[in-house]
Amino acid sequence: MAARRTTEGDPPVTARKRLSADQRLDWLRLIRSENVGPATFRELLNHFGGARSALAALPELARRGGSARRIKVCPEDKAVAELAATERTGAKIVALSEPGYPAWLARIDAPPPVIVAKGDLSLSDRPIVAIVGARNGSALGQKFTRQLASDLGREGFVIASGLARGIDTAAHRAALQRGTIAVLAGGVDIVYPPENAELQDAIGTDGLLITERPVGFKPRGADFPRRNRLISGVAIGIVVIEAAKRSGSLITARFAGEQGREVFAVPGSPLDPRAGGTNGLLKQGATLVTCGDDILETLAPILGRDASDYSGELEETGSKERESPAPDIVQSDRETIVSALGVSPVDVDEVIRSTGLPARQVQVVLLELDLAGRLERHGQQLVSLIHT
Repeated sequence: MAARRTTEGDPPVTARKRLSADQRLDWLRLIRSENVGPATFRELLNHFGGARSALAALPELARRGGSARRIKVCPEDKAVAELAATERTGAKIVALSEPGYPAWLARIDAPPPVIVAKGDLSLSDRPIVAIVGARNGSALGQKFTRQLASDLGREGFVIASGLARGIDTAAHRAALQRGTIAVLAGGVDIVYPPENAELQDAIGTDGLLITERPVGFKPRGADFPRRNRLISGVAIGIVVIEAAKRSGSLITARFAGEQGREVFAVPGSPLDPRAGGTNGLLKQGATLVTCGDDILETLAPILGRDASDYSGELEETGSKERESPAPDIVQSDRETIVSALGVSPVDVDEVIRSTGLPARQVQVVLLELDLAGRLERHGQQLVSLIHT
């Protein structure tokens, strides 16, 4: 597809393209297969030109990577059942290359290839600010949250948050009339926390619910940091209102910094433990917020950049998919690549330089190790061997 540029310095923008029914099924099967995460999905799709050829290659790649058993590839009937279950909830599966996929989320490192979305998809195309904070937010903190969400909503912003108790709930309720997005750790049909059942239902009707998890998935503790990465990913900037020194809100702020998003923080009393995290963010350079204008002034230059219709590198090429799983790689070269890796993260480009081997061979061996469960991807092209 032909790429265009918006303003100088921005990444190329690619016209959105809907997947065919067969492609959607293949994408879903690939991302639901064992050891295939967003980064591995991207490498597979870029290497093979399409999800179908990648699916066929998974067992051989995993075997060559040293897997002791056959990799579990998502069966077609299971993917068909998930598509049907998703439709029954009133939601739909949206791929990274398609209209309705949040534009700023598509720009993060290794975005989810597919998301499950329920509600008004047009909200994903408007400018989004995330507001997060303490689950035990104070009365004043929640009042300021409602005021800030309302002010930003009147200026045309959609408010995103994680549907947690306290600050998140206050932000969603204040923004519901003008536009709010709830990013979930579980399936769109799973209510958490229980007391937000009515609010979640309202957002699924008048706002937008999004998640990378299938319907029926009940979130575990490890799933909330993954959700936090998406909260910051969908937004241009993130506002933290009341957060302890160790909190999920600070994890979201860290993700925002890594993703190149603006981080805002509301100051609080040094005597209030709920202000420890936000005051710490201010010391680290976050923008101080006392009113909506503080956010608007900072984001004004960024809003001049068009993030819409950007799908990065991840798309079906439309050309003939490559059926060969990989170029011929002699075992000695494979061993050279493995020996260049360790338990400490290293940049893929450095592995290519140090081994002196062609980049394509290195990428394929990394895929083999990944699918065999021997490689961990840390983002920003950093990889390491999993210590066993």
